[in-house]
Amino acid sequence: MTPALLSFSSAFLLGLMGLTFHRAHLLSALLCLEGMMLSLFIALSLWTLQLESTEFSSTPMLMLAFSACEASVGLALLVATARTHGSDNLKSLSLLQC
Repeated sequence: MTPALLSFSSAFLLGLMGLTFHRAHLLSALLCLEGMMLSLFIALSLWTLQLESTEFSSTPMLMLAFSACEASVGLALLVATARTHGSDNLKSLSLLQC
């Protein structure tokens, strides 16, 4: 296993483990999701560099743009839940109430 493959796969797994085990606050869940997206961006960038193809050269930038959009929507949800519920605790949120 190459060091690059080890680094981005361990970063993705650490983000996934943080998302599954430490879901107390919405901000920590968003940070774990952002870490996972950045590790996927690095993996996709390295993959296009290894292929030396110009067909896939815009794909990492597209994924980075989607990641930025995901982060902005997540922060908007964080602000909205903090205003309506008073905190960003995920245990206080319920899908059954408006």
